[in-house]
Amino acid sequence: MTVRATKRGRKMYADCEAISSMGGNMVVSSGTLFTSTFQNPNFTYLPLEPLPPMITKEENGSSLRGKEEMKSGSESELQETTEQPLKKKRYHRHTAHQIQELEAVFKECPHPDDKQRMKLSQELGLKPRQVKFWFQNRRTQMKAQQDRSENVILRAENDSLKSEFYRLQAELSKLVCPNCGGPPVPGGVSFDELRIENARLGEELERVCAIASRYIGRPIQTMGELMPPSLELDMNIYPRQFLEPMPPPILSETPSYLDNNNLILMEEEKTIAMELAMSATDELVKMCRTNEPLWVRNNKTGKEVLNLDEHSRMFHWPLNLKQRSSEFRTEASRDSSVVIMNSITLVDAFVNAHKWMELFPSIVARAKCVQVISQGVSGTNGCLQLMYAELHVLSPLVPTREAYFLRYCQQQNVEDETYWAIVDFPLDGFHNSLQTSFPLYKRRPSGCLIQDMPNGYSRVTWVEHAEIEEKPIHQIFSHFVHSGMAFGANRWLAVLERQCERVASLMATNIPDIGVIPSPEARKNLMRLSQRMIRTFCVNISSCSGQVWTAVPDSTDDTVRITTRKVSEAGQPNGLILCAVSTTWLPYPHHHVFDLLRDERRRAQLEVLSNGNALHEVAHIANGSHPGNCISLLRINVSSNSSQHVDLMLQESCTNKSGSLVVYSTVDVDSVQLAMSGEDPSCIPLLPLGFFITPMELVNDGGCKDEANGHNITTGSLLTVGLQVLASTIPSAKINLSSIAAINNHLCTTVQQISSALSSNCIGSCNEGDNGKEK
Repeated sequence: MTVRATKRGRKMYADCEAISSMGGNMVVSSGTLFTSTFQNPNFTYLPLEPLPPMITKEENGSSLRGKEEMKSGSESELQETTEQPLKKKRYHRHTAHQIQELEAVFKECPHPDDKQRMKLSQELGLKPRQVKFWFQNRRTQMKAQQDRSENVILRAENDSLKSEFYRLQAELSKLVCPNCGGPPVPGGVSFDELRIENARLGEELERVCAIASRYIGRPIQTMGELMPPSLELDMNIYPRQFLEPMPPPILSETPSYLDNNNLILMEEEKTIAMELAMSATDELVKMCRTNEPLWVRNNKTGKEVLNLDEHSRMFHWPLNLKQRSSEFRTEASRDSSVVIMNSITLVDAFVNAHKWMELFPSIVARAKCVQVISQGVSGTNGCLQLMYAELHVLSPLVPTREAYFLRYCQQQNVEDETYWAIVDFPLDGFHNSLQTSFPLYKRRPSGCLIQDMPNGYSRVTWVEHAEIEEKPIHQIFSHFVHSGMAFGANRWLAVLERQCERVASLMATNIPDIGVIPSPEARKNLMRLSQRMIRTFCVNISSCSGQVWTAVPDSTDDTVRITTRKVSEAGQPNGLILCAVSTTWLPYPHHHVFDLLRDERRRAQLEVLSNGNALHEVAHIANGSHPGNCISLLRINVSSNSSQHVDLMLQESCTNKSGSLVVYSTVDVDSVQLAMSGEDPSCIPLLPLGFFITPMELVNDGGCKDEANGHNITTGSLLTVGLQVLASTIPSAKINLSSIAAINNHLCTTVQQISSALSSNCIGSCNEGDNGKEK
């Protein structure tokens, strides 16, 4: 009786399933609602494969069948109870511990034998049949999940092929004959031209397959084996062989993401922290005001070097008693400068994590105040905070530095001089549960002394002292990091001096602007929008926030990196973003490269960046003493521009002695008018592109040696190019190899055109100099 009822129930379920599957083809695919091209005008030719996240009714039916099969073991186990219909069925539920142990064994051996099942039943207190049925159900569940995943992928590819077919049909219907204006006559291309094009495509396919074979560890099938004889030569069939959007990353280190969410100092630890703050402040003051023998100046390089033995003798701070290891490299530097900002404003920026990030966008990637240990007087004098920071260089080739540290702020009077001392000192000396970063970064007492000067200026003396774990760095950035130029006091002060000029310009009301800027509020909004553009660019082209970058195998010197990210928050275009970064050494001074890239008239010569379109400046905001420190609103003069459709570009260029930035992003007229009218510009989407140029000396061990350091030195600069494109408005889309190859080619062409333009300018200036001498 029970068996017949069960058969009737299964037949009814199958009938219902068949009825529901009849309407499956009526579901509209999301692939037909979106285009499959990049939204950036420079990359309209890059294809991609959308991956709809929806699951149709057919998949729900298969999921229900999988659940029914998984329950079959439990029904077999309860056959004895079904023979007595008057008794209530009892279902056995495994405990969390039993499931955890079974899952661990399943990962190692999905098909255990009788001995293994008997051993598991004895250890977990289960019957052998229960163990057997659990493994059967688990295998069925895994197979159902794999089937669903493959079904979603195949359906996405099918939708993509359909949308591409319909798009090509629509384009074909629009074609007209250039001679008579009628429909095109097929057969205009000769068979010889088709054979040549076919041979070229075959060679390109073999090259792509060879590249992909390096990453997946097995050879890729050729065109004849990959697809049946057909005329459907769409490139979207290839992602089936590459389910991952990117090959494994070239950087083998695990992304350094500190997990210290519960890091809070207890009352007894707060007392120790305050005592260490006093010692750290005393050490910082002495390091800022003491010269030799603590600091020894190198007469040939002009840089100050910290005498480590003298430092250990002078400062008997508890954290300095640890034995130094050969695995750590000590970085210590000192510098002094005058900035256009008073001490109160500077101190307020240092004790506020958000303002501190805005003050150093190219150095501080992330920062937060974890705990306020002491409020101090008026929130500044005597303030002690537990801070977290991630420091970066604008390139994925240099790993970031993460650290938890304590920041103490105190106003002092020494020798009838009043100044503020802001000191950072490490936390790992008395907090054993602190998780360290990779590579290990130990921040020793560092910081600055700020002294007020007339007319709202301040003199800042900066000291950076840290120990960093010795790890290999890409060769092109090795000298930049090891010399202290990347995270040293010189770079901190250079960026601070530049940002103080920018803030002063933002607050000023007597600086004349050029172009269509109707009011001071419009000027401030445009500067805030540009500041967000700079910060977005700096964060997105570095390795901060655990971003994993992938090396492109065809890049010269192995310096091109690519990554993707999904964006859903306001301020950037929502969807899948593809980012590519390349770094190249150029034998030209960094200000020559900066002048070429910041000038819209000269940059228009670079066809790969301007598409051959001229740029016309319609607004100009000077925000520094150097003429290159400015914000520009440029009109892109293209043939499609009219009164209804105008393309604009927001650009900011800034330079200091440690490096230069040129960042720009296309914006629409409505967004600019929104900012000009005084509305909040934080909702305007920006996808910035740009350049980071830093002065660099190329050091070689061979050849003629220079007296300064015993190496052959060539003066030049490092040019880092960062490109970002909106690959798709669908966040779940995949990036295929053709997209990667296209953006890599665009990146290489950009660097080549910049190098050629610099070379021609250098030859022209040399010729002018020679003519002048002859005259």
